[in-house]
Amino acid sequence: MEYKFSINSNEYLPLREVVFNNLRDAILKGELKPGERLLENQLADKLGVSRTPVREALRMLEQEKLVLLIPRKGAQVLDMSADDIKNIMEIRGALEVLAMKHACKNMSKEKIDEMKALNVEFEKAFKEKDDQRVSDVDVLFHNIIMESANNDVLCVLVNNMRTRAYRYRIASAYLAIKETSETVIEHHKQIVEAIENHTEEEGVAIMAEHIEYQMLEILKSLKK
Repeated sequence: MEYKFSINSNEYLPLREVVFNNLRDAILKGELKPGERLLENQLADKLGVSRTPVREALRMLEQEKLVLLIPRKGAQVLDMSADDIKNIMEIRGALEVLAMKHACKNMSKEKIDEMKALNVEFEKAFKEKDDQRVSDVDVLFHNIIMESANNDVLCVLVNNMRTRAYRYRIASAYLAIKETSETVIEHHKQIVEAIENHTEEEGVAIMAEHIEYQMLEILKSLKK
């Protein structure tokens, strides 16, 4: 079996974390598919390491519910159920609403301008049907809101929830639907407007609507 994913090394990290980061990225980007077997020997050869850091990395991936370890058979990339996605998006929604409250109170004009620029790039990526770029810009957009809360724990929790659902946004076709893209673009514009006008109530409402809409569209696309 030949694994087709890119390798990024970091000489400052322990080997298990380098392996973990590479495998995690490959799973989230869809380079390693749900159901695909992950064999220690072949992964070690691909990554140029011994089996030990591979074994440790697979245990870390199991803790994130990205793989299933099967005794004497190796590991397998996990798929997500509809209930998993609902649970993740529900938690993410609650956390992003909390961050939105802080953003409406604290965000600087400089950061608001950054969000406006990202919205322009976001719309361009939609028109060009560049799903990877759409997701990347969306992450940057929401990260600015997270950072405005000045709460490292909140940022970590939201990023964890977001990455768990990330691969389903890339794999599903919901972003390619014209009506969906127009709705998401409009949500982003309304979010920036609420932050700029310091209208917390409106901001919280549109953020909650935005996350719920994404969840419903992902679930809808997975049924097709």
